[in-house]
Amino acid sequence: MPTSSRNPSPPRRWGRWLSILFAAGVGALAALWVAVHTFDWAGPLVANSLRSVIGVDNVAALEDFVYGIEDRVNRFSRRSEAPKAYWRVPAVGVPKVKSVLGSAGTGGAGAAGAAEAARVGQDRPAFRPTDVGPMHQSWSAPGDGEWVPILTRGVRQPLMFKTLLHPDESRSWAELFVVALDLERLDVRLVAGSKEPQANNKAAESYQRLAKIPEPEQASVLAAFNGGFMTEHGGWGMFTDGISLVTPRDNGCALFAYEDGSFKIGTFSTLRATVPDAVWYRQGPECMAENGKLHPGLLASHVRKWGATLDGETVIRRSAVALDRTGKILFFAITNHTTAPVLARGMLHIGSPTVLQMDVNWSYPKFVLFEKDDPNGKLKALALASGFEFSDDEYLRKRSIRDFFYVLPKQPGLPKAESP
Repeated sequence: MPTSSRNPSPPRRWGRWLSILFAAGVGALAALWVAVHTFDWAGPLVANSLRSVIGVDNVAALEDFVYGIEDRVNRFSRRSEAPKAYWRVPAVGVPKVKSVLGSAGTGGAGAAGAAEAARVGQDRPAFRPTDVGPMHQSWSAPGDGEWVPILTRGVRQPLMFKTLLHPDESRSWAELFVVALDLERLDVRLVAGSKEPQANNKAAESYQRLAKIPEPEQASVLAAFNGGFMTEHGGWGMFTDGISLVTPRDNGCALFAYEDGSFKIGTFSTLRATVPDAVWYRQGPECMAENGKLHPGLLASHVRKWGATLDGETVIRRSAVALDRTGKILFFAITNHTTAPVLARGMLHIGSPTVLQMDVNWSYPKFVLFEKDDPNGKLKALALASGFEFSDDEYLRKRSIRDFFYVLPKQPGLPKAESP
């Protein structure tokens, strides 16, 4: 008598389901990757959600792995790519003045901006950093290391300049964007984010965080840029409005602003005596360079000082601040696809003896300028260069989760143009 048995599913049916699941997984990862690289909120949401589930160290390992894959893909697919220029640099003999709104990747200037640029061209700039030229003569784009003025609304003379470097000979797509700010005519202020850095001092628990540029100052604000790491990524100190939100660490590198309008950068232990004179300070990891010398850790492999828990050799987006040797120019840098040593060497090339890395990852580093968006005077944020994530109301109407800096003109004696 024949026995009945249930025939197993054909192997090809299982293969079909596995193929579908694999394709769905790849599609989901691709969609997630696009979202993280398109929307400024996606990266932080994904990273913070994963940290709460699998832990900080595991997320760091995953980030290292993913960024490593991206770098290997870029090394294959972009190996023949020439270094790219993001804006036109005026030729020798042509006045080096243009509106930031006329730069590549930031939109059109408009009649008012063009007229203002023409007026500024007849004036001597308030200051101008010295051109440093490319880091690698055979590995550069036109204009590398040459400073281009950034003209902002209501100001007759350029108070900020920008330049671009290609600092990595093995990666033509590694880019270092630097803005130079005239500290004799500009004021830089620090704002705590709505959540970060998380306070570790009881006295700071009742501190009211505005987390955006104060409305009375939005009429004159010119620019803003990102602050430092979250508290859980190193516990680096922050002091503002007379409140120490996060206790400083002696080995941390810190940017100080003082009551007399001066600024300093250095290892906190060397600047501790100046704390009573400080208006604010913000710490980051150990100085990447100090007094013109690279940190020894940048010469070692697998050092995790300059990416929270990420490896210093991780190829990633980074930001940094530095001063020139006179202390009168503040440099802020944002990068694409750089390691910590490459960033540090790029800032030394610019002329900064001491370098403080601020933050890393795709979504956090940013520098935005503010221009009028409509006849009613509403401001709109504009990126320094294409490819950096931000929202139109960045730091203005939208409260920032993370701390940041904003830039105002100093009023006394500042030459002003009529309102556009």
